[in-house]
Order: sequence, then C-alpha cells, then structure tokens
Amino acid sequence: MALTIAISSQKGGVAKTTTSLSLGACLAEQGHSVLLVDLDPQANLTQSLGIDPDSLRRMIGDVLLDQASLLAVSRESAVFNLDLAPANRGLLVLDKVLYGRPGYEFRLKTHLQTLQAGCYQVVILDCPPALGTLTLNALTAADLLIIPVPCEYYAARSLRSYLDVVRLVNRHSNPGLTCRLLVTLFDRRNRVSHIILEQLKKAYGAALFNTLIPIDVRLRESPIFGKPITQYAPNARGAQHYRALAAELMAYAQA
Repeated sequence: MALTIAISSQKGGVAKTTTSLSLGACLAEQGHSVLLVDLDPQANLTQSLGIDPDSLRRMIGDVLLDQASLLAVSRESAVFNLDLAPANRGLLVLDKVLYGRPGYEFRLKTHLQTLQAGCYQVVILDCPPALGTLTLNALTAADLLIIPVPCEYYAARSLRSYLDVVRLVNRHSNPGLTCRLLVTLFDRRNRVSHIILEQLKKAYGAALFNTLIPIDVRLRESPIFGKPITQYAPNARGAQHYRALAAELMAYAQA
C-alpha cells in the first residue's frame, strides 16, 4: 500500500495546494513515485500542473461515483514520477450527491486499495477548505493528515476545532489516522510570526514538523506557469524547504 497523505485545513489561503504540489514534486525528485489527487472543486492543483479543468473528460469525481478507476482518470504530468488525478467544478455537485449514501466516506479508500502494489509509493490528497464529503473521504483514506498552519492568530485558533474533527474520524472511520502540523507562510522578519510559532510549539510540541515553509514569492508564481517549484525555481528558498520537508516526512513515515 502507498503512503497516503491528506493535506487539509478548514481555512483557505494557508498554502494547502502549494504544499500538495511542492511536496509531491520534491518526493518525485527524490525518487518516489507519487500520485496527486485533486479533491477541491476549485481545481487549483489541476491548474497548477498546466491542465485546463474544463477540458477534462474524466476526473476524480468519476472515481468517487464508481464510474472509473484511479488509474483510468490519472495522467502523467511534465514532472517525472508525478501523476495527477485531476478535478473540475463537477465536484461541487458530487459533494451533495454523495452525502447520505451508505459508506460514502469509504469510497476513495476502497479505490486506493485496488491500486496495484508498487504502482505509487506516495498518494497526496489535496482537500477543499470545507468539511464535506470530499474531505471526509480523504481523512478516511489517509494514513497521515498534514495541516498547514500559517503563523497568524486566527489560523492558529482554528486548529482546535479541526483537531476535534480528526478525533471524530479516528473514532468512526479511520482509527489509524495520525496528524502533523506544518508551519507555512513563515516570515522571519515578523515578530508576531515568532510569537505564534512559540505558542504552537508549546501547545502541540512533537506534532509539528521541524521544517518551516517561509514566505517565498516564487512559490506563488510557479502555478501561473503550470510548474512546481522544483522546475520553476529549483534553487529558491521555497524549493529548498520543501525538499527538507520531503526528507523529514519520509524519515517520519519509515520510523
């Protein structure tokens, strides 16, 4: 079975999709075969790899409706070792269609289990900034949840309620789900960033990754050109930090 990672937060603008794309590309660069799964109706991850969502004939929604397999909807990206199961706006309707169907939260997990052994070593699930059927499918399927947390007051406060959701998932659909926190958009020149970082360390300790993701304009630019940071600006600070995160993640997974 592949290591399955959900990247999720109830807040928007926390570098969730940036982390999905950049972490996936860095893992691929380090020799791991990676499948990115775009579960967000905004399809930002799909667009970040230069794919027009409106041109898709098949997408991840077809998998969740049991109309196609993950392999059937996935496509190669321009990055070696990195594939994508894309999304489009059709997921907005799907989120409502699935709700209430028996076992709806297990659909993605079931399809991931049907992937052939060795097909992918890592699967990364990019979730929408809302707790609906798509996010619940991701949390139920994942081995690890990464919550991006910018060093901002309201983002740090929202963590408590989201961690309550994780505990509910642990009790009802995925007792094996573990959780780590990733500090993003860190501004070393900003005193508030350092204060909130210290508060996060005191409150969550070992749940925090050691790697911090700094503010880097190159990370914001790379999706415009349909490339991950490893190809758009491989020597940028953001690329270096995501490479460090990829190494830390795999060390954690293998421990």
